[in-house]
Amino acid sequence: MAGYGMEIKISGTLEGVKARITEALKTQGFGILTEIDMQKTMKTKLGVDFKPYLILGACNPNYAFRALSVDESIGLLLPCNVVLRQDADGVAVSIQDPEVMFSVADAETKKAMAGFPQEVKHSLQFALDSLKIMS
Repeated sequence: MAGYGMEIKISGTLEGVKARITEALKTQGFGILTEIDMQKTMKTKLGVDFKPYLILGACNPNYAFRALSVDESIGLLLPCNVVLRQDADGVAVSIQDPEVMFSVADAETKKAMAGFPQEVKHSLQFALDSLKIMS
């Protein structure tokens, strides 16, 4: 896994794991705002076959409001992307790391939001870890 995300691999189908991660995120105050089906998009736009791959745009309104209240430009980093990739042996679930994403913020924003990226990361990591328990 690249250094800008957190990932686990679990057994199941893409649709089954999608329902599970959506519920796990919901317990942490996140909802899914967007869904991009890359398999369908690649077939439709390029005529190529691609494995089952979803990008979910997750948002916790409380976190988003706090961040946007400090720096409206942070909207460029929202929502939190959650990627589901179906492989032969299960589904990889990846979530972008808020600490890495916030590392691009200017010094003033970082100072004003000290501890915030870690709080969001903890919440997202909790949702990700709960998938292990559900397995």
